[in-house]
Amino acid sequence: MVELLAPAGNIESLEAAIGEGADAVYLGLKSFNARLRTTNFAWNQFEATVDSLHRQHKKVYVTVNTVCEERETERLYRFLSYLNEIRPDGLIVQDFAVIRMAQEFFPELELHASTQMNVESSSAVKLLQNIGIKRSVLARELGLDEIKKIKNETGSELEVFVHGALCVSESGLCLFSSYLGGKSANRGMCTQACRRFYSAEVPGGIKQGYYFSPCDLQLIEQIPDLVDAGVDSFKIEGRMKSAEYVGTVVSAYRYVIDHYKEDRKGAIATGKRILSSDFARSKTTYWYGFNSLEEGVNNAAEKILNPDQAGGTGIYLGKIASTKPAPKELVQAYRESLQASAAENFSGIQLATLRDGNYDPDPGDSIRLHKKDDTGRVSHKIRSVEIDEEQNKRWIDIPSGFTVGDEVYLLQIKSGSKRYGRVLPSDISRFRKQPRDERLPVLDLTPVQPKELSYFPEGIYVQVSSIPDVFAVQGMNPVRVIIEYNSETSYDLLNHKTTLPFSKKQIYISLDPFCSAAQEDSLSEALKKLLADGYQNFVVNNLAHIQMLKGSNAKMIAGPYLYTFNRWAVSLLENQDIGAFVMPYENSRRNLEATYEENVRSRVLVPVYAYPALFRMRFKLPKDYDFTYFEDKEETIFKVNSTQDGSFVMPEEPFCITDKVDHITSAGFKRILIDFSKTKVSRSQIKAITTSMAKGQPLPGISRFNWKDGFYSPQQMEEYKAAAERAAENKTAKRPAGGSRPNRGAKTARGRGKKR
Repeated sequence: MVELLAPAGNIESLEAAIGEGADAVYLGLKSFNARLRTTNFAWNQFEATVDSLHRQHKKVYVTVNTVCEERETERLYRFLSYLNEIRPDGLIVQDFAVIRMAQEFFPELELHASTQMNVESSSAVKLLQNIGIKRSVLARELGLDEIKKIKNETGSELEVFVHGALCVSESGLCLFSSYLGGKSANRGMCTQACRRFYSAEVPGGIKQGYYFSPCDLQLIEQIPDLVDAGVDSFKIEGRMKSAEYVGTVVSAYRYVIDHYKEDRKGAIATGKRILSSDFARSKTTYWYGFNSLEEGVNNAAEKILNPDQAGGTGIYLGKIASTKPAPKELVQAYRESLQASAAENFSGIQLATLRDGNYDPDPGDSIRLHKKDDTGRVSHKIRSVEIDEEQNKRWIDIPSGFTVGDEVYLLQIKSGSKRYGRVLPSDISRFRKQPRDERLPVLDLTPVQPKELSYFPEGIYVQVSSIPDVFAVQGMNPVRVIIEYNSETSYDLLNHKTTLPFSKKQIYISLDPFCSAAQEDSLSEALKKLLADGYQNFVVNNLAHIQMLKGSNAKMIAGPYLYTFNRWAVSLLENQDIGAFVMPYENSRRNLEATYEENVRSRVLVPVYAYPALFRMRFKLPKDYDFTYFEDKEETIFKVNSTQDGSFVMPEEPFCITDKVDHITSAGFKRILIDFSKTKVSRSQIKAITTSMAKGQPLPGISRFNWKDGFYSPQQMEEYKAAAERAAENKTAKRPAGGSRPNRGAKTARGRGKKR
């Protein structure tokens, strides 16, 4: 029987999911999961959940679906050891380090490959099966025929998203939020920058819209076909959604799964009626219904993008116009209405008025609040409405922490809300297990053997996206040139159209990180032909590429999209016959040096210049998206390139650390990458880069990405805040009683502000 898998962002959502008939839930704890902005479960809550659901013959899956830095690997090890004691039914994982540690220390843990692992082909699933992955959560950018192909060719357990919010980017390949401030989607910190309001330069002026805010997925009508295709688990997205939302969606899909065989048309109609109170974004079936890959590439955008649709979830209720403290009796009543577990995290409520909306929410309605700076989103059920007839104001209760200008959306009306039975016992004090203070055994990467890296010499590597640019970079005298394999270059390479100015030994071929079931057979045949023609060096960016090239004489270099942020991830890829690695664009110098000790740094190629694709879409943009450049409200400029290979959004300012090359090479990283992918190479560009490297001078108008500061870390920010508070307290304590700080002159501290 197919499994219905529901999100549990908190206890209330857990109860709604189980109450409406979910077979399993997936949830996150306080770290290593891709929804760090939701409530998540405390240790005792999680342990109690596993115990309670197992008694009901239900399953619990834990999300461990983020990448971790080298300094976090010991904490990851302790976390996995803890999970090994609690024994959930599976771990949903992204980082190769989790797989490698589980292989070594916790072989009884069942592992599922997260959609963040970018799995969309039979080849990738086969490789995962070989290294111990029980189930693959397929990328959301797939159609029914592709899913059928994967199931038929692998027999693996497959999990498929059927409802909820979509990422506009191909799964696991988004760097947008990370580029803008270190809040990486691969770290559970996505700020959903794609859903923001943008201004674009179009013929005749400026046009504004939510250009990259996708519709929500709804596959209620496709459930029978997906069951027939052999899908094992239907997954509902929504760990940041309200309990009412979760209950409604689970109820609809439960009904269709249980009744479609007896009355397909009637069951689907009933399911859609149940979903009619789901006030989320407009719905799409995304890649379902296309007869060919080309048809999907050309037309999918029309089904997923709506520039007139606001980025928020639900019906827009307006912005907060004013706030005031809530009455003490209301705060106390609210607190008492919460379960003990939720009351522990209760931060208070306040009253607010709204403006610009067309609906007045009532008690029992569920709303969602969005901070205007995208730093937080919270679901909330309204308990009280206070009418001030004299001032013509209508006050509703909202969580503390939101202020004037923040947006509010309606998720669920009162008539759609229900009360569900408890899942956890009222007293969970007996559940006391927590991660222990364990030491992670030392892992040494494979030492470099004599002549092992003869195909990977020291020096400058240059990557390009077109054949003309191969000629343009000759003057840089690269030791190797990397040619991106795309619809243009593949035709030239396979048909020997151009005599290239580099030998095949000097050429690497970089494969696209998105490798779908519809593309894998033709790519596999192309790789065989390239190998027969004498090309031996390949930059692999998807697990499918590794599977296709295994057993050949190919030399594989792990590309930047096979994320290696720690040595345990590196070790897993080493075991797949990979001996060299391109540093991920998101990485920092500190973490790079921590991952690779000096004796193995000859395995690493470090990008120092690139226009990294901030997000990648599997489709061409709609014809009325007649622009190349667009900007956000901070006037940061981006550019978009729409091709037969999909669409790519890139920064106007490149990631550039060319002035740091001497420091990088002196640290032992002597292979340097200049990446011109997705750009046209110019002489002035080459001259500026080579001058910057020679003189150690930074180029103007660049981004350091995360090279200096690393990923944004909430824990680190809390540590900094606590340290600052302690320093302030110490300074205050040392001042003379009744005295004031002496005036040391007219100078004032200057903050860094925006240039005007």
